[in-house]
Amino acid sequence: MSDLELLSVLACCGLAAMLAWAALRHWLKQLPVTDRRYRSQAPALWRFGGPLMRWLSRVVASVLPRGVGLRLGQQLQRAGLDAALTGADFVAGRLMVAAGLACAAATLAAGVGKMGWASQSAASGNVDSTNDWVWLAMACGALLGWLLPLSWLREQRAARVKSVGRALPFYLDVITLSVESGANLTGALQYAVAKGPMGPLREEMERVLTEVRAGRTRAEALRAMAHRLDLPAVSNWVAALVGAEKQGSSLGPILRAQAEQRRQERFQLAEKLAMKAPVKMLFPLLIFIFPCTFVLLLFPVAVRLLQEGVLK
Repeated sequence: MSDLELLSVLACCGLAAMLAWAALRHWLKQLPVTDRRYRSQAPALWRFGGPLMRWLSRVVASVLPRGVGLRLGQQLQRAGLDAALTGADFVAGRLMVAAGLACAAATLAAGVGKMGWASQSAASGNVDSTNDWVWLAMACGALLGWLLPLSWLREQRAARVKSVGRALPFYLDVITLSVESGANLTGALQYAVAKGPMGPLREEMERVLTEVRAGRTRAEALRAMAHRLDLPAVSNWVAALVGAEKQGSSLGPILRAQAEQRRQERFQLAEKLAMKAPVKMLFPLLIFIFPCTFVLLLFPVAVRLLQEGVLK
């Protein structure tokens, strides 16, 4: 190929790249932008996806069954992500992670095949085995990418439950002291939010106060908080509060009893975890610690027996 022909090919490739980039920018500008003024910030993966993630989410939303979307919405709500993601957004993220890990696994398998063990089969003419390994790696990567976001969502849910369970007794004590000092329940919630530690429970109480200011009744806002958290401790506390307000009972003794009960539950959970600790330590003891201990104890004996010629 002459220099003139090479220059022509490079010019055509550059022009095609410029046209493709212009078409891509035009397509991205045509995508509708999601209004996130009243939504929380999305996690890093969904922000990294950018316009491609928005397009994929809209495609998924058009084909996602209503029942699946509702179930995913409930899972996101329990993990505290309902204000940041929708069910379609979550499925789009799973698809993107699956595609990315599938491509990475296929590339890694092809590279390893060319450098190492698969090069021998390829040199002998058995190229199909190499391709089979590439397809297998791609399938495994796609499966792993599809399951990883779901595992991450479950970890977010578990961390949220743990944080709420740890902070609930403190908030109940603060609310109880405020109510017994003469404040109403709304004022006690405001004081607890102002003085309480950061975490999911504080965010939920702030949301309750915001809904009350917007015109929603306090009982409905508290029930909505209990539904979002979906924890027996919070549900019992809200039911006791709503029932006491409906009957006109004094809130101080009820709140104090709830705080004491939550504290006892925390102690019981700590005792339960302490009882499980020896069982969990049994496997590392048998596999790692006991063999090393026996080696250290028997090594001098074995050396002495070798010196005396018993083991010869």
